[in-house]
Amino acid sequence: MTDKSGRHACEFQLVRYVPDAVRNEYVHIGVILREPGAGTPHTRVQFTRDWRRVRCLDPDADTAMLEGMESELRRRLEQEPDPRLMKLLEESLSLNVQMTAPKAYLAESIPAGVEELMKIYVDPPPRERTARLSGRAAIQSRMRAEFERAGVWDLLRKRIAASDYTRPGDPLRIDLGYRPNGISHPTDKDPSAGAPVIRMFHAVSLEPGVEMAKVLAFSAAGLRAGVERVEKASLELTAVIEPAAKLGATEEEPERMEMYRFGVETMEEHQIRVLTTHDMERVAETARRELRV
Repeated sequence: MTDKSGRHACEFQLVRYVPDAVRNEYVHIGVILREPGAGTPHTRVQFTRDWRRVRCLDPDADTAMLEGMESELRRRLEQEPDPRLMKLLEESLSLNVQMTAPKAYLAESIPAGVEELMKIYVDPPPRERTARLSGRAAIQSRMRAEFERAGVWDLLRKRIAASDYTRPGDPLRIDLGYRPNGISHPTDKDPSAGAPVIRMFHAVSLEPGVEMAKVLAFSAAGLRAGVERVEKASLELTAVIEPAAKLGATEEEPERMEMYRFGVETMEEHQIRVLTTHDMERVAETARRELRV
């Protein structure tokens, strides 16, 4: 429904993260914008991409769970636009996540409305954005942006527990992964037969040193064997790192370049494919084709 100015009569709800219901401290983490009326309602869900305010309020916040909740809300509200579903979702949300009461809102369009509401209520003000993302956070942000642009973000597994494939107590969680549709790798016994493959991607920052690269290299063999045992598939494990130039690793800085090369070579020696953030657009496009989006 539109008014005389051509704007759409909508209603919005804010999604809050409330780590302690007794103290009632919260931070807004997302927006749900809905255009009701005749026909199929148009609903849009978006959560923040910057979890720093959440971590300031609760250093132990499970942001991976919150990201998964965004994907589930989007799937249900966009694919099942029954108004009664909103009430059911509110009742089923975690105690740490709440929805505000619906409020009226006139939007130029649904996407533009969501963007405006995110700026007003959710995203940190400009002065809070001065500290730029770095290290793993910067790599993860680029990975997410490219997979979202390719339209496959919600189809990916997130924060994959290595302990599912290695042994209980393994703290490592791989950032992202997916099983391509109809894609297989040749096997040693029968190169023509092929076996299913699972692709996993992990952000490894070499900015603080090579420790993260060594951890992933140490874990690779166990992960690979576990995936073959549990999933009956081969594993293609990819580390996504910063370009050398971003870390100042140049021939003029031999120590940094040596450290950078050591990190890359250590992972490659353990059959880990190493790519930089510059490769993520191509990787995301491959995922789009393989997931048949």
